[in-house]
Amino acid sequence: MKVAVVGATGMVGEVMLKVLAERNFPVTELLLVASERSVGKKLTYNNKEYTVIGLADAVAAKPQIAIFSAGGDTSLEWAPKFAEAGTTVVDNSSAWRMDPTKKLVVPEINANELTKDDKIIANPNCSTIQMVLALSGLHKRYKMKRVVVSTYQSVSGTGVKAVKQLENEMAGINGDMAYPYPINRNVLPHCDVFLENGYTKEEMKLAREPQKIFNDKTFSVTATAVRVPTAGGHSEAVNVQFENDFDLAEVRQILSDTPGVILQDNTATNSYPMPILAHNKDEVFVGRLRRDESQPNTLNMWIVADNLRKGAATNAIQISEYLIANNLV
Repeated sequence: MKVAVVGATGMVGEVMLKVLAERNFPVTELLLVASERSVGKKLTYNNKEYTVIGLADAVAAKPQIAIFSAGGDTSLEWAPKFAEAGTTVVDNSSAWRMDPTKKLVVPEINANELTKDDKIIANPNCSTIQMVLALSGLHKRYKMKRVVVSTYQSVSGTGVKAVKQLENEMAGINGDMAYPYPINRNVLPHCDVFLENGYTKEEMKLAREPQKIFNDKTFSVTATAVRVPTAGGHSEAVNVQFENDFDLAEVRQILSDTPGVILQDNTATNSYPMPILAHNKDEVFVGRLRRDESQPNTLNMWIVADNLRKGAATNAIQISEYLIANNLV
């Protein structure tokens, strides 16, 4: 199995290599790929040193799978070139997510829709992944009508520059700014760029991607996305109104039975999800379950996940594992 990791020198690329090794992914030949300025760099995977190569060389090598985390423009230009060479691309950018000809996949929910003809597969937004995985079993049972989500997203979702900004500010150092304002001791109601409708791109991803993943437009999502001064892990306060009423004990059972979800919901022992507990984990953590007493059939919940793992690298690698296990590459 010849595998290319495109964007190998970036923050998500580094985590991809770590997750590939942890999960004993069946790599027989590994291609570490990055932009021209990184070509020739040395990276280590499983105690072996690799030299970073460019995109054209990687396409010529015809890997079976290319896992991309290199930005939307790179994906738009290069993913079709890999696909034409027979490679199956799993792309972590937003480039292909809402393309009607491409599938948007969370393996636990809809990997069974994949076929050999799917040569470019989109990985959803990090905040979307953790939300839909927590809601998937509940939607099947009670049918979602409306979801209101407020996010508390770590600086690692922006990238290395933002992590450095937070570290500098905590240390009292003036440095490059990833954000228009300080992030230390602050929160920014501003994730990604603002659009004409007043929402940010991040908020519209949360609104649109779940409908595509569930292949269901009968429910709606509205979002407010906020950047908080944590180094890793995204949190979400989710209010979901169902068509049908629910029993809280059954809700807890459904969540406990959902693959990839861990229930942490015991206020008597202060057990609830937090980014510090989700760090370096692949699961989505759910807690603070309670009925919304202001309107019928409505549940409040708190959802946390490591945005660089399940929100990005791990989900892409799980898609790749599914492709291999089902002889789709």
